Amino acid sequence: MAVRNQGISSSRSKSRKAHFSAPSSERRVRMSAPLSKELREKYNVRSIPLRKGDEISIVRGSNKGRDGKITSVYRLKYVIHVERVVREKSNGQSVPLGISASNVVVTKLHLDKDREQILARIAKGREAVQSKSA
Repeated sequence: MAVRNQGISSSRSKSRKAHFSAPSSERRVRMSAPLSKELREKYNVRSIPLRKGDEISIVRGSNKGRDGKITSVYRLKYVIHVERVVREKSNGQSVPLGISASNVVVTKLHLDKDREQILARIAKGREAVQSKSA
């Protein structure tokens, strides 16, 4: 018989409250996106939190098929802004369109020392799980 975790609620209202009052550190993880097939094979990692400088491809929504570099990760609104994905205001000014992290695929990572350590840590965990099940 499966044991239910008493610390996790399945209540819709509690889930929504947790989502909309989540701290920035938790929002970072929630704003993860899957890696492209090539990157997935290279790093042995399925998804990673989005970050400014990553190159992405939009796979869902009205901007499907467009790609570009992330200019900002707006954690407060749970959206990302991508260069050249904008809409014109009535006065001619252009405003970046907010895109949900779940609607994109990462095609190129902006790597630095910390990001490489994160990728190595996730890959190590995945290898341990795979070797245990084999």
